Amino acid sequence: MSKIVWILIFLVLNFSALGIGNLLMNNGPTSNWYMELNKAPWTPPGWFFGVAWTTIMICFSIYMSFLIVQKPNSYVLSLFIIQFLLNIFWNYAFFNQHLVGLGLLVILLLTLVVGYFLITYTSQLSQISLLIVPYFVWLIVASSLNAYVYFNN
Repeated sequence: MSKIVWILIFLVLNFSALGIGNLLMNNGPTSNWYMELNKAPWTPPGWFFGVAWTTIMICFSIYMSFLIVQKPNSYVLSLFIIQFLLNIFWNYAFFNQHLVGLGLLVILLLTLVVGYFLITYTSQLSQISLLIVPYFVWLIVASSLNAYVYFNN
């Protein structure tokens, strides 16, 4: 398949993950539970999350399309599926079930998977690897936000 087809496939999959995660949030950031938490002073405003995730998923979809064309194997797809499931599950654990510690574990695992993509495939993808950097950086920030909630509530 061409990169364009793969980009479309990954856009559908990545935005589906965001949609499923959103459905599993149980009112998420607008819930009384979340509003009453002690949150990190560096927590961005609510609108930023939508902008960040939209940008991240567009960049990650392009990144994955280049990677899958260069490395069309089940290992790369397995890593993508693990990332997909962790991304969805974090919303359920943190927002729906209020399992902040489990959420922290999940987001740290997700950060490791995305970091693994970045480190492992940079030599093959060269500058295309820059497209996964926003995802990795955001996960570090999001992990710090989750950790703050865990240790301060």
